[in-house]
Amino acid sequence: MMTEQLSKDENLSGWINGFIGVVLFSGGLPATKLAVMEMSPTFVTIVRAAVAGVLALLVLWIGKEKRPVKNQLVPLLLVSIGCVIGFPLLSALALQYLTSAHSIVFLGMLPLATAVFGVFRGGERPHPAFWLFSVTGSVLVIGYAVAQGISASPVGDILMLLAIILCGMGYAEGAKLSKTLGGWQVISWALVLALPVMIPLFFIYLPDDIGAVSARGWFGMGYISLFSMFIGFIFWYKGLAQGGIATVGQLQLLQPFFGLGLAAYFLHEQVSLGMIGVTIGVILCVAGTKRFAK
Repeated sequence: MMTEQLSKDENLSGWINGFIGVVLFSGGLPATKLAVMEMSPTFVTIVRAAVAGVLALLVLWIGKEKRPVKNQLVPLLLVSIGCVIGFPLLSALALQYLTSAHSIVFLGMLPLATAVFGVFRGGERPHPAFWLFSVTGSVLVIGYAVAQGISASPVGDILMLLAIILCGMGYAEGAKLSKTLGGWQVISWALVLALPVMIPLFFIYLPDDIGAVSARGWFGMGYISLFSMFIGFIFWYKGLAQGGIATVGQLQLLQPFFGLGLAAYFLHEQVSLGMIGVTIGVILCVAGTKRFAK
């Protein structure tokens, strides 16, 4: 009985931590849009990884954390490729071709990508009804974008799709590794692995007119460096490890709508009543995936 209660408490904690992570991640694409409006996508990717990497190294040093063992290095490298380099770079490049709203809609596919990698790499086996709710939620999000008649760019769409695939891989690998290495330790070591590459690239890609960047541009850069690249992952990986990759990963279905709300506030994009209706449908899908996750 006590074991069952502990399991329920851990599952609830997983959803809470996962939700906090999603809220923090939601500002990522709008903030990236602010940054790439004034700086190149490559430089933005380098800075966010370098700043977060230095912060992670400092935290690891203060906490005197043990180094990863040999068999943890490959999963950490995959996290680094997917979450530190792949998604940030590809999404930043995509924002040169897409509006913030259009790019955010692709995040609706992220829970499905995370769940698929969780099945193949994490050994999870959700109930068939789980997949029904997951796919339905993804279709609702994508269908919402199509209904809005947002103009699309094939190049931007392909870049965002690749970004989602790499991010799903990174999420699943990180969640699996979190069970043995710890949630914040995973993203910290992944950032540290990329640091020897990012620091030299920072000076190579440093633009001559860096002083001309406005406060809005630096705000966007600061947000994605601290919250999207580091702090958000601490809650996210802990939540995935506690509640399950495929299960808690479905909270990402809410991320597009949080992101659109932030985009409306900071980028003055319109938020329609249709978004509210679809949000309710997505919340129901998240509830369904939670019910049939095990």
